[in-house]
Amino acid sequence: MIRRLTIVVLLIAGVTLIVVAGAHNLRHRQAEMQKAQQEVQLTPANSAATSADPSDDPAAKLLLGKAAPSFTLVDLDGKKVSLADYKGHAVVLNFWATYCGPCKLEMPWFQDLQNKYKDKGLVVLGLDQDDGMAVKEVAAASKRVGVTYPILMPDDKVSKSYQLSDYIPETFYVDKSGKIVEQTIGAHSKNELEADVQKAIASGGM
Repeated sequence: MIRRLTIVVLLIAGVTLIVVAGAHNLRHRQAEMQKAQQEVQLTPANSAATSADPSDDPAAKLLLGKAAPSFTLVDLDGKKVSLADYKGHAVVLNFWATYCGPCKLEMPWFQDLQNKYKDKGLVVLGLDQDDGMAVKEVAAASKRVGVTYPILMPDDKVSKSYQLSDYIPETFYVDKSGKIVEQTIGAHSKNELEADVQKAIASGGM
């Protein structure tokens, strides 16, 4: 009887240790993931990019406080989409590419934020920056990431008008009046993205 009781006690102790260790490991993994989300992540937009700090780029935030340059681009279905189509809306312009890992990290967050703030008129547009990539390949990449907001095909004129830096992702937050209220380079945490979205929604009321 004593032997049997001892075995039971040992089994309970073993199970308790396993549960405690598992909970500790889970908390550690969650903390590491949260830490990684807070770090700015960058991908060079071209082979000439050498700076590791986006703030060193002379193009950083040159358009902040100015009217967002107008454009008309073609989406994955061949339909023309203009920034002017969304007058009176807060718009997120996210410049990304299929080879950009950090882009794929934040794009699902933009999808979540569009779903959350669609009743407040938020619009997210993904402006692809791949060079010579076929439409079907861009479409497949965006589908794998899980986004349903419009993906627009590249145009060098648009890239130049937005004076893009040497790194992607690069994101412009446009308020309801058409003014750029925030500009970020690199992938940021979801909380930071949401704060910038809220800023765009709250600014430039019609």
